[in-house]
Amino acid sequence: MAVLTLLGRRLGAAVLLLGVLSALTYGLLLAAPGGPEQVLLGGRPSTPETRAAIREQYHLDDPFPVRYARWLGDALHGDLGTSVYSREPVVTVIADRLPVTAGLAAYALVLTVVVGVPAGLLAAMRRGGRLDQGITLGSLAALSIPSFALSILLLYGFAVRLGWFPVFGEGRTLTERITHLTLPAVALAAAQAALVVRQMRAAALDLAASDFLTFARARGLPRRRVWTSYALRNAALPVLTVGGLLLAANLTGSVFVERAFGLHGLGALLIGAVGQKDIPVVQALVLLGGVIVVAVNLLIDLAYLVVDPRVRKGAAA
Repeated sequence: MAVLTLLGRRLGAAVLLLGVLSALTYGLLLAAPGGPEQVLLGGRPSTPETRAAIREQYHLDDPFPVRYARWLGDALHGDLGTSVYSREPVVTVIADRLPVTAGLAAYALVLTVVVGVPAGLLAAMRRGGRLDQGITLGSLAALSIPSFALSILLLYGFAVRLGWFPVFGEGRTLTERITHLTLPAVALAAAQAALVVRQMRAAALDLAASDFLTFARARGLPRRRVWTSYALRNAALPVLTVGGLLLAANLTGSVFVERAFGLHGLGALLIGAVGQKDIPVVQALVLLGGVIVVAVNLLIDLAYLVVDPRVRKGAAA
């Protein structure tokens, strides 16, 4: 019952946060230069009669709570409006671009975990040694290079000079997509893998002097098994939080990487929508980003309840 109460509180907080975010998102339309009717007209010249018709069609003369409730109800039913630029439903515009960003985000997360977790554990196992120093130095270097700058370096080195990877585009077949997304995924994952390395190393070193690892060593278990079977499983819990947040960051923050590699994902869509003053698309992308962040955080809380008995005991206390 206590666990259900905790879940109810987290879910209630998530709903409240999404409510505030949706209200702020709807406010983008009202705060746009020229007024909402001018935004919905796409900046095109119009007569007073046309503007009046727009105001009547979109109920712009109704009180704000009424307009917001109507917009939120439409959004909950999958109607996020119509793109000012393409005249297509916003949901259709986003659905066309989402697979590219989702594929890039998943690819980058896989690289982050595959590189970051073992490297962090190795650094902890070889604490103070050359391997530890090399991994630490490499993680600092990865953290210090902005993703956009790293994208340019990777493009020049591996696409232009060596020709190992395509310069831009997404590809059509699965193999082509993986090839096209490799360099963008590396650019997106570099700093994130460095964060996971530091998190994993710190968590593993904290566990090194714990009683259960001391007991495992006293039983005569091999050193590698102590680290990989016992330390890794427990040190991975803090990394779970970081990994979830990084997935959300990949889905919502790949703007510059997509721009550098010419990918037609949500990041490129956001840049284009801002430049074209396509407020309905900007609204939808901001709302989608907030939903992703809140949903990922809620899933992280659920995962902690499943994998960490201490959290369940704390909820029951």
